[in-house]
Amino acid sequence: MSERYKLQRDPFVVPTADNKVIREHFGRASTRDDDYSIAHMIAPPHWAEPYQTPEFDEVTLVVRGAKQIIIDDKKLILSAGDSIRIKAGVRIQYSNPHDEECEYVSICYPAFSIDRVHRED
Repeated sequence: MSERYKLQRDPFVVPTADNKVIREHFGRASTRDDDYSIAHMIAPPHWAEPYQTPEFDEVTLVVRGAKQIIIDDKKLILSAGDSIRIKAGVRIQYSNPHDEECEYVSICYPAFSIDRVHRED
């Protein structure tokens, strides 16, 4: 690795139980960076996560398909080309209630970690 840059060609594939594909390019799992994380994700049709109140800001950019986000009981649908920034401490729920996959990129700062996401049961 160059000290001036890191070319990522082998992202860490996060194991999931819900058929969501998560490839973390930079972050705690892939490069031990705690300042931020960036992941390329594919959410299958009819996928959903529980509500959560993360301790990190998150930027999402939808590449293909559509993603639903519920923020404070307000439902938003992001389509390809849309992006959103959600501040730390906001209660949210991510899902793909549609019949096609949703491909998106997520940037979290500080980096995503399971102990910072605070998912509800």
